[in-house]
Amino acid sequence: MRFPLLQVGLATTLALTLTGCGGEAGGSADSTAADERTVVIEHAQGSTTVPVNPQKVITFDLASLDTLDTLGVPVTGVAKGNLPSYLDKYNGDEYVNAGTLFEPDFEAVNAAEPDLIVVANRSAKAYGELSKIAPTVDLTLDWTSFKSSFVTNTEKLGTIFDKQDEVTTALADIDTKISKAEESATDAGRGLIVLTSAGEVTAFGPGSRFGWLHDEFGVTPAIADVEAATHGDPVSFEFILKTNPDWLFVVDRDAATGEGTKTAQEVLDNEVVARTTAWSKQQVVYLDPAPWYIVMSGLTAVNQMIDQVTTGLTK
Repeated sequence: MRFPLLQVGLATTLALTLTGCGGEAGGSADSTAADERTVVIEHAQGSTTVPVNPQKVITFDLASLDTLDTLGVPVTGVAKGNLPSYLDKYNGDEYVNAGTLFEPDFEAVNAAEPDLIVVANRSAKAYGELSKIAPTVDLTLDWTSFKSSFVTNTEKLGTIFDKQDEVTTALADIDTKISKAEESATDAGRGLIVLTSAGEVTAFGPGSRFGWLHDEFGVTPAIADVEAATHGDPVSFEFILKTNPDWLFVVDRDAATGEGTKTAQEVLDNEVVARTTAWSKQQVVYLDPAPWYIVMSGLTAVNQMIDQVTTGLTK
């Protein structure tokens, strides 16, 4: 059973308790009293008390950086080196280089004296050490419940930074766009999502990293249980032909990371894949790997992903 975006977000929002100055969970924070107020955030690795409107924020989660940037919330430091073009300004010297998405520079983080640190999927292992430096929250995204997890994480950031109204509006807009995308997907036929990397191809289905294309947009999966069929291993071109999707959605990992020597189009351009319905009807959608693979969620990235799917299905 599927739910509207905002209903899912409200149903899955965890306990957010404001203390000091008498604020209520989800209520509007008084910015003049921000230094005296705290909010308890429940997250993937427990619960953490953080200040409302923290002044020095370091994030190792690009999805959170994306959302904070969209909401106009300043940050002090980020994990640099693999930022998409629309977040490139954070490579500037005015922002602390906090390390990489996987390996924090603990010395730089400690020297920055942050009020809040955000980690997620790639940096979650560093939670324990980072939480010794400053209040830290783990906003790891749950692939099996992409939309509700994205909504919950966005609402938590809205609560921390007193941006609840802006978040509510942004999520409502996204919900509307997803509904329109569903209309395009209804009669589109069967789809298969693949990731190309170093010349190999991996397939993804419902409940996977890219599975929300099926779970939320409503694109009918070309194969019901990809994991059972592939065990997470790379697939052959013959597998794609046997599956024979009407639509092929492609994420080029090498284009995102700057690795590899062949583009996704070059990898897939062969006589076997050419026999699929998707290829013969020119129904191959190359998804931008920046939002789909690098950022993974966030208000701007999710909007970009929805637009790409909608445009692809209606071309």
